[in-house]
Amino acid sequence: MNKIVIHNTSILTLDYDDQFFYPGTVEIEDDRITKVYGGDPDAETLNDASITVIDGTDRLVMPGFVNLHFHTSVAKGFGDELPLKEYLDQVWYPSVRALNRKRAFTAAMHSYCTAIKSGTTTVNDMYRFVGSLADAASKIGIRAVLSNEVALAEYQLDSIQDNEASYKENNNRGSGRIQVWMGHEWMCTSDLELMAEVGQMKKTLGTGLHIHLCESEQEVAEIRAKFGKTPVEIAYETGCLGTDAVAAHCVHLTERDIQLFAETGTSVSYGPGFNAKLGNGIVSLQDLLAAGINVGMGIDAFECENSPDMFELMKFGSLIQRALHKDASLAKPFDILRMATRNGAKALGIDAGAVSPGKKADLIVVDLTKNQMFTPLLKDPASREKMLESHLVFGCNGSAVQHSMIDGTLVMKDYKVLAIDEEVLRKEMDAMFEDMSVDIKSLVIQFTVWERYHTRQLLSVCS
Repeated sequence: MNKIVIHNTSILTLDYDDQFFYPGTVEIEDDRITKVYGGDPDAETLNDASITVIDGTDRLVMPGFVNLHFHTSVAKGFGDELPLKEYLDQVWYPSVRALNRKRAFTAAMHSYCTAIKSGTTTVNDMYRFVGSLADAASKIGIRAVLSNEVALAEYQLDSIQDNEASYKENNNRGSGRIQVWMGHEWMCTSDLELMAEVGQMKKTLGTGLHIHLCESEQEVAEIRAKFGKTPVEIAYETGCLGTDAVAAHCVHLTERDIQLFAETGTSVSYGPGFNAKLGNGIVSLQDLLAAGINVGMGIDAFECENSPDMFELMKFGSLIQRALHKDASLAKPFDILRMATRNGAKALGIDAGAVSPGKKADLIVVDLTKNQMFTPLLKDPASREKMLESHLVFGCNGSAVQHSMIDGTLVMKDYKVLAIDEEVLRKEMDAMFEDMSVDIKSLVIQFTVWERYHTRQLLSVCS
């Protein structure tokens, strides 16, 4: 039995009873939290050499973040000035077409490493070469829900058969820490038949679905013109919604779309940073919450957000809602923190997201002395809890995360990810992108030529 005890610490449980302990103790055995209580453990526990004891003085224990919409990525800082369509054509699609198994592994290792370092313990990652992603997740220790980018064959991404094979080869790896879902790119690279096949495969495999919906006004307009329905309505009619589905973006929704999410129990990933950066708009967060929809938070790809830091996302996600509605009472830290942790875990069916006995031990330890980010901080527990929530959402960043524990195992200790040499990984990532950037530029030219040819063919048929 592996046992870890963190004592003399602040504990923000984020559980359904909103418990807070200061000073308090968390006890973990193997992959589960066994005890959470106020005060210190007995002297026998503290002096037991078989137990890993962590002094939590001036530290905070809280659930790790669940990044509910994530893409492993390679091209951060490449094409930042582009709007969505041009970004996809010139950066995203060329980069994922230039992948191979080795490149995908290196990219995943770097993406997961930086996510862990800023407090994320779970990623819902839609990308390619899922076997390589699973290898990376296994090595580095992160919890991962993985899916392929399924699209029509002409888009040179992944097929339903690719995703089915990913599921059969990789689901439940890492003692169940790695799950494989179906993934669907978006309706602009799909049709009704493919969507129905995705919905059926989700049902056949008994797994979940990670899908992009209603990201831009242009997307929704094109899909309406082509099919006479919104992307959400098509997803509903093809069996792609449900409690086992996570819909990313969801910026441009109708009342009917929101109703369908609520009726089916579909979870939504709120990604304010990416949607703002590419000029796509702002999610109607208050409408989603009023309808009772489970809303989590996701960074998207680093190319889009430029940072894996969920602390930064929480801050921006709150501020942009207050600015939009001119109402400082919206998107309170209390709610935003739960969206970034507990709600994400619920969406993915993970028994985590709160510091409670019986829950999976996916925890982070935050240094409350780091760069004065948590000063001032009162000692009275009720005041301390409220101030901590405020500091975490509005005044903190991921550099304050000192330790990270996933499935009861320390994967980061004293700011260092244990499974890898971070400096070696940095150099490997730089070298890989240097080599890959040549292929990306070539693919932009090739696919643009192919796309023009394909468009001409469609026009000739229509005429």
